[in-house]
Amino acid sequence: MEFDNLSNRVIGCAIEVHRHLGPGLLESVYEQCLAHELNRNGITFQLQCPQPVPYKDIRLDCGYRIDILV
Repeated sequence: MEFDNLSNRVIGCAIEVHRHLGPGLLESVYEQCLAHELNRNGITFQLQCPQPVPYKDIRLDCGYRIDILV
């Protein structure tokens, strides 16, 4: 049930950002505003986390990024 509670809180933060800003802005604006809302709500997160690509016996940084990792 803890996962459901966290999911609801994150979705609530995203809805709050969208209600306040509306549609049509750059992704980076929504990302920063959502980060602010998550922080205000005590939700731990990381911005722009590298996502390496496993290839054979190594992991390569090919430029993939997770926008917000909760």
